[in-house]
Amino acid sequence: MTTGNRIFRIGTDIGGTFTDFVAIDPDSGEMWLEKTLTTPEAPSQGIMNGLAGLRDGAGVTLQDCDVLVHGTTLIINALIERKGEKTALITTSGFRDVLEMRNGMRYDVYDLQIGYPEPLIPRALRLEVSERTLADGRIVQAPSEGQVRELTEALRAQGVTSVAVCLLNAHVNGENERAVERILKACAPDLYVSVSSELLPQIKEYERTSTTAANAYVKPTVSAYLDRLMAGLGDRAFRGDLFVMQSGGGVVAKDSAKQHPIRMLESGPAGGVAAARWWGERVGERNLLCFDMGGTTAKLCTVIDGKAMVTDEYEAARLHHFKRGSGLAVNVPVLDLLEIGTGGGSIAHVDKLGLLTVGPRSAGAVPGPACYGRGGTRPTVTDADLALGYLDPAHFLGGTMALDRGLARAAIEDGIASQLRGIGIEALAYRVHNLANEDMAAAARLHLAERGEDAAALTMIAYGGAGPVHAYGLAHKLGIRRLLVPPGAGVMSALGMLVEDLATEQVRSFRHGLDAVDASAMREQYESMVGEASQLLQAGDEALRVERGVDLRYRGQGYSVRVPVPELQRDPALLQAGLRASFEEIYRSRYGRIYEDVPIDLVNLRVTVARQRNAEAFVPRRLSARQAAPAEPKGRRPAHFGPRWGTRDCQVFDRAALVPGFRHDGPAFVEDRETTIVIGPDGAFELDALGILVVSVA
Repeated sequence: MTTGNRIFRIGTDIGGTFTDFVAIDPDSGEMWLEKTLTTPEAPSQGIMNGLAGLRDGAGVTLQDCDVLVHGTTLIINALIERKGEKTALITTSGFRDVLEMRNGMRYDVYDLQIGYPEPLIPRALRLEVSERTLADGRIVQAPSEGQVRELTEALRAQGVTSVAVCLLNAHVNGENERAVERILKACAPDLYVSVSSELLPQIKEYERTSTTAANAYVKPTVSAYLDRLMAGLGDRAFRGDLFVMQSGGGVVAKDSAKQHPIRMLESGPAGGVAAARWWGERVGERNLLCFDMGGTTAKLCTVIDGKAMVTDEYEAARLHHFKRGSGLAVNVPVLDLLEIGTGGGSIAHVDKLGLLTVGPRSAGAVPGPACYGRGGTRPTVTDADLALGYLDPAHFLGGTMALDRGLARAAIEDGIASQLRGIGIEALAYRVHNLANEDMAAAARLHLAERGEDAAALTMIAYGGAGPVHAYGLAHKLGIRRLLVPPGAGVMSALGMLVEDLATEQVRSFRHGLDAVDASAMREQYESMVGEASQLLQAGDEALRVERGVDLRYRGQGYSVRVPVPELQRDPALLQAGLRASFEEIYRSRYGRIYEDVPIDLVNLRVTVARQRNAEAFVPRRLSARQAAPAEPKGRRPAHFGPRWGTRDCQVFDRAALVPGFRHDGPAFVEDRETTIVIGPDGAFELDALGILVVSVA
């Protein structure tokens, strides 16, 4: 296929196993997709490989691309694997141990051997400076230039490359932090500096310090990576703009991403949710359960009334997956999604009790599942899916990567059947597949129950390389009756990066009792925050979309509730009444009751500012019904569906050959280049005019 002299936009997402690509032509609505194995030791090489695939397979070249948007797991992996740079902390005298004291809470009061992750910055590199800012923002002691210079020399002598500056009460007045930053840069221009009052000017000392330390820890790595990526793109004649996806939604320019890389923590999953929400809007579905399953993990996120919930109480590198407080606090906007250690590469094994278990260890991209033939020998979920007949070994990645069913069966035989004797390979493979679905369903039930949401009232939208393979079984367990699989589902996170606006969120502490809140002071703060966000987005005179919010809590509580502020009333009484009503509605839905006799405090102001790009003009090309006979199946193959249904002979369809309105009842497989959609024996599917596969779940 050739594309002529058209202008394209490319989105790319680096996952744990695969790196995905989507190229779009905004004028025609056409899309071109690519998927290649991730190269963990050199992530940018995987990007170059995929871009070469787009060039060779579709004629999409970088010189014809004006925008490239990128998402990556580099940041979260650096935190988990402790692969950041040597980092120091400069803090107020007496506060060097905040990272180890944390917030003084035990995440499990009954565990006498409780453990916490080691701080990213060792105590020897946590240095103190004599300064003091009071809680009301008054500065009573400025930092000494001589003392900061001495600290800088000590850091240089120890080979420190990045510094986090987090001083007491800097969230109210950051002048002392800015003074320290100026001296650091004057003495050591090559040092990377992260300042808490710029990154996270909000209350909570430990969370602010931990977030700034994490940003400083990954900043040199991310900066060097983005520079290498841009150089590699430039060598291939790319002259457009590079943008980066953020964890809470929205994309930012490369330079902003280099300054605050911690906001890219979960950029890949955020892209998937953005695309799911975007497709939902196209078909009028505003209440969704987004299901993303790749090679390493599965992610679930709800979209209610067209919006995904965003939290700023994220934890990275937890010691215990479901125990809040056992990880490193990273208080940046992150989509409130549930991440489960179940993916196509999750390893199945028999535990010490003799029970079959799936994950959380993964075969990853190297060596990968046994069926990849790249040295893996342990059975994985992908091996089970292949052994069941759900995957065509000759069609994986459109036939560019052959799978070996014999190796998959051998891995199941050696890794599981040898310990669970008397059970056939197909039966064991189905148990692995079903157990993976049940693990995800159990986590989803808890996730939805905590939010008071009913799964049966939601429409599932499935994507990721393994998502459409497992979506039918998962939806069946959750009682979801309608399942959507959009075009390009196997690389949908990359598409999400192209349909998101340029956006950033600003937060600022604003501590007042709700009954005494100053409406004019709020307005002044919001205007200042919008101005800062506009500079980050380089908006100029462009129209901006502004969404305001506040964090409210009952007096004495440690956690707050985010409340939208659709209209900033000038009358204090109307403002207070509106905020109180919204807070009580959200609080009651989340916790089941309200406390009418307890005062409400305002903690933080928030503002999200978006600058619309031309990408929102992208309209997916509607498929023509073509006055032709309904698509015939490309073939048939047997597949095993467990003890209830046994082995069934299933029709296999090429998705590209289907026409709108085509319907099929019964078990089937619909194959994309990047994924396979499994329809169970009691299900049915139909293709709509946008190419979305609409699956009915019995």
